[in-house]
Amino acid sequence: MMPTSAKPPAAPKRPETIIQHGIERIDNYAWLKDADWQTVMKEPEKLDPDIRAYLDSENAHTKEFMGDTEALQARLFEEMKGRIKQDDSSVPASDGEWDYYLRYETGGQHPVYCRRKSPDQPEEIMLHGDREAEGHSFFRIGGCDHSPDHRLLAYALDLNGSERYQIQLRDLATGGTLSDRIADARGDMVWANDGRTLFYTVLDDNHRPWRVMRHDVGDDPQQDAVIYEEPDAGFFVSIDKTESRRFVTITAHDHTTSEVHLIDADAPDGAPRCVAPRERDLEYEISHRRDSLYILTNADGAEDFKIVTAPVGATGRENWRDWHAHAPGRLIRSMLVFNNYFVQLERIEGLPRILISNLETGEEHEVGFDEEAYELGIQPGYEFDTATLRFTYSSMTTPQRIFDYHMATRDRTLRKEQEVPSGHDAAQYVTRRLFAKSHDGALVPISLLHRKDMKLDGSAPLLLYGYGSYGAAMPASFVTNRLSLVDRGFVYAIAHIRGGTEKGYGWYLDGKLDRKRNTFLDFIAAGEHLTQQGYGSAGRIAAHGGSAGGMLVGAVANMRPDLFGAIVGEVPFVDVLNTMSDAELPLTPPEWPEWGNPIEDRAAYDYIASYSPYDNVAARDYPAILATAGLTDPRVTYWEPAKWVAKLREFDTGGEPILLRTNMDAGHAGAAGRFDRLEEVALSYAFILKIFGMHG
Repeated sequence: MMPTSAKPPAAPKRPETIIQHGIERIDNYAWLKDADWQTVMKEPEKLDPDIRAYLDSENAHTKEFMGDTEALQARLFEEMKGRIKQDDSSVPASDGEWDYYLRYETGGQHPVYCRRKSPDQPEEIMLHGDREAEGHSFFRIGGCDHSPDHRLLAYALDLNGSERYQIQLRDLATGGTLSDRIADARGDMVWANDGRTLFYTVLDDNHRPWRVMRHDVGDDPQQDAVIYEEPDAGFFVSIDKTESRRFVTITAHDHTTSEVHLIDADAPDGAPRCVAPRERDLEYEISHRRDSLYILTNADGAEDFKIVTAPVGATGRENWRDWHAHAPGRLIRSMLVFNNYFVQLERIEGLPRILISNLETGEEHEVGFDEEAYELGIQPGYEFDTATLRFTYSSMTTPQRIFDYHMATRDRTLRKEQEVPSGHDAAQYVTRRLFAKSHDGALVPISLLHRKDMKLDGSAPLLLYGYGSYGAAMPASFVTNRLSLVDRGFVYAIAHIRGGTEKGYGWYLDGKLDRKRNTFLDFIAAGEHLTQQGYGSAGRIAAHGGSAGGMLVGAVANMRPDLFGAIVGEVPFVDVLNTMSDAELPLTPPEWPEWGNPIEDRAAYDYIASYSPYDNVAARDYPAILATAGLTDPRVTYWEPAKWVAKLREFDTGGEPILLRTNMDAGHAGAAGRFDRLEEVALSYAFILKIFGMHG
């Protein structure tokens, strides 16, 4: 048992009775949710004083407990910072006569957005993040987009972590900021082709993006026209633009259903036109080329998605024709359409691949790679009539490489390789892909990283990371921070559990709604398999997850506390039953297709109640736990981890430390600066090292 340095705070019990479906439950810590939470998200200084005092006391306790690791945290911070190229820059992307890119300055926390006409021409700074951030305790640039005529820059700023952005405009000729200031925006924005019309989405009082607005440069934003309004509180709205620049797209969606509307980017005053009316559980997204739409969809039972086409003038379902037919087990993740080429990013048995089609000849080919486990990404550019595809490649041992791939000649040019200034020898590390048999026989992929000279006799500490929700596939990519644990003797493993799409869309379906427990059982199976193979031992495993991954580690802490020695839940979604029963919270209605609706569905209520981490805390010996929160987090509200920690302390019979650390100046993603974020990682890593007796 790890001794604590001081008695932890004890949250007062203020019982609140909740009755649903005739079932009564008592929530002793519901008071930690500020009654006026919507205001707190916008103005965090208005947090209830009693709640603030409690969160402050928890932060003080965590700081005191971790006091003997301050030197370690400083070392970890400097190590991780030393792996970041401080004056880094992106590969320029061409748009007409300009090359656009971003870079960082030595010591700088935020990106500097730049452009130049050629490598030998002087640089123009469009937006200097570090200068803009001066005087703000929190600062994040949410989006930055230049107008098609290169005259204006639109950018979105979050100044408190709530993801409630302010959009501003800048004249790139003079550098002056225009008076047009748009509040309560989601942060996505698209220029029409005239260079003076800007489309954007706004949030309602409950933080749901629900309207698309049209702004004419120079006009009062209060007079902006509503172009689209989503009547269903269960749907979010987003905007984008086709690669061809012909259409602005408006997408209304939840987690299983989507509906796309088109606006002619050359006629921004026109009304949106629906591609195909929404149908429950029908998903689709569109690209455009010449007289056709290319549509990525799961229509007609295409569980792993297919590509169909439809005429621009007749986009309804009755006109959809298969172009790349559905192939079970080949999940099409995304597509890019060029004037003469079609690119799709697929995932087969957990590994990604790039497939390229010549739209003139019909010829197809795959871009090949050699490593056992790796990650790919395709990057959209500004140019439509090009034969060059830009993609990224990395593995858990290989730093990210950015290639320009000539789709006709099949030649690839390395444009950039991630630099690790402190040094990195990939040959000193091993990455592998294993499979664990879960409770029902399903084989769960595991990506792992360790030093080549490690003895695989079960003596090494193991960090097991997982997510397993929303169909998100966890990439087996290169992350320099992990080396601070791996170089101290850890095995780092990612469990690609159900709820993600690593093994196809069915892998996602088998880990949601009334099959959610598969997610947790897969994670436990991965931990057990790794111990059997000599990669760790029970009680020496640290479970790590964030957001819905925090729900995962909270659930396994209840189910198998003996398997794990430490739990780190970053902004953990642990109060699932209460949150999914509160239709006023930002994400609740759109999340019902993922978790179920316990308000209306008794079966969903019972099933969520069976695994919700907060509701299943009971008298047992819990492992050491660190939970983090962000005061202005609109996704996983601060009170979820706060309530969880309070209840864990009430019931825990083992005496291991249970800590809460709330960032009072940030939201879901934590600190915004690239170095400030490292301090939070250093805290989590130091906690794990201390619990495992490795902090000396």
